[in-house]
Amino acid sequence: MNLMNVFKWMTYTLVLIGALNWGLVGAFNFDLVGFLFGDMSMASRIIYLVVGLSAIGYFVFSVKDNIECSHYNC
Repeated sequence: MNLMNVFKWMTYTLVLIGALNWGLVGAFNFDLVGFLFGDMSMASRIIYLVVGLSAIGYFVFSVKDNIECSHYNC
């Protein structure tokens, strides 16, 4: 497994965790990250930042994969 695939899976996993947290907030008004690490503590802010950056990475990887796939008729 090359390094790019590792980054891809990390971004996918972090985006999934962020989506699950937002699902909990929407459905039950329960912020799991805030519960585990403190409401807007430095740790929770770092987690939110990393998940947000992963969403940007997820988008970039998705666009890159679509462009590559269009060149090779996937």
